[in-house]
Amino acid sequence: MRALCWHAKSNVQVDNVPDPVLVDSTDVIIQITSTAICGSDLHLYDGYMPAMKKGDVLGHEPMGIVVEVGSHVKKLKKGDRVVVPFVLACGSCFFCQKTLFSLCDNSNPNASMARKMMGQSPAAALGYSHLLGGFAGGQAEYLRVPYADVGPICITSDLPDEKVLFLSDIFPTGYMAAENCEMEPGDTIAVWGCGPVGQFSIQCAWMLGAGRVIAIDRVPERLEMARNFGRAETINFETQNVYDQLMEMTKGRGPDRCIDAVGAEAHGVGAIDARLDKMKAAVKLTTDRAHALREAVFCCRKGGTVSIPGVYIGFPDKMPFGAIVNKGLTLKSGQTHVQRYLPLLLEMIEDGKIDPSFVITHMLDLEDGPEAYKTFRDKKDGCIKVVLKPNMPVADKPLAQGEVYVENSSQINIHTVSPLQY
Repeated sequence: MRALCWHAKSNVQVDNVPDPVLVDSTDVIIQITSTAICGSDLHLYDGYMPAMKKGDVLGHEPMGIVVEVGSHVKKLKKGDRVVVPFVLACGSCFFCQKTLFSLCDNSNPNASMARKMMGQSPAAALGYSHLLGGFAGGQAEYLRVPYADVGPICITSDLPDEKVLFLSDIFPTGYMAAENCEMEPGDTIAVWGCGPVGQFSIQCAWMLGAGRVIAIDRVPERLEMARNFGRAETINFETQNVYDQLMEMTKGRGPDRCIDAVGAEAHGVGAIDARLDKMKAAVKLTTDRAHALREAVFCCRKGGTVSIPGVYIGFPDKMPFGAIVNKGLTLKSGQTHVQRYLPLLLEMIEDGKIDPSFVITHMLDLEDGPEAYKTFRDKKDGCIKVVLKPNMPVADKPLAQGEVYVENSSQINIHTVSPLQY
């Protein structure tokens, strides 16, 4: 089969690799119909995530059709159309029983490696390094899905892939980020980063009772999407001082809740800590550039909450723990317990309360994946979210409302589907 494989830093290639096979009786094999490039994939692409090996198949946002079923799988059958969570969870351990699926005790075969770095091992994840299990990812024509009775959710309606694909990761991630804010009705929420997770964090903040949402980024297309689809007020950190703007907008109090949807590769224009991070990362003295998290801590109101869905890898330094302690802040984080949220969020999509496809800007063939990684990483061509389709003829490329496909071009214009409805 064809698959997007990691070869080295900034080097992703489409290779011929062996088709996946059933390994355990609880596995299924799916034929991928849609898959996506996630912002956290860029941490692999940029060489920050340890324990990557040449030839690793990437991708953790897949969906498709079940084509093979293990003998002990009870909930799925051949022909079922499923979305696959990026988190692999056994469903029966202490943590799974508490619906803390991303903390599963049993799914990571390389748990001893993770324990050395983190003290304890999180759950395994699809296509996300040998530290998290070494499982092949879903940016491919086929995918082996372990623990198939626990993870995938069946799509029984005729909703197009584009509306349900993001149940695999970024929609639940945005929802859990907003939920972790523990907001009170009417709270002001500030979101650092208007990439895909940031966009869903904005949408979900409104769902959970925010009175005001302020989005922070520097990329014009992302800020425009946050305004148009997220109904957020915006701050461009390239031209505005974030702290000063937030203090002015909140009459000196600061946002009630802050969401760091950026993670390990934050930029900070002119900020001393950001420059130090960049220099240290260049010489491999750090794996994390944590400017956005530091700024969120600094800006959050006293007694507020900082929610951290952004991926961090190692040991970010210069953290303002004095501010955390003396301001009485609560920090909540974690990889997303995707399985917990799937029924609720699928129902929202089916009821027309949200159309997650609004975030898609590029829809491409799997073979275009290497160039798509570069475009996404460099924020070129208005790129916010890439969906890949294995073996997709131009004539069959699905267009959402308002999209225009430009032949011989990588771009599909941002479409005009309706924003969140309440």
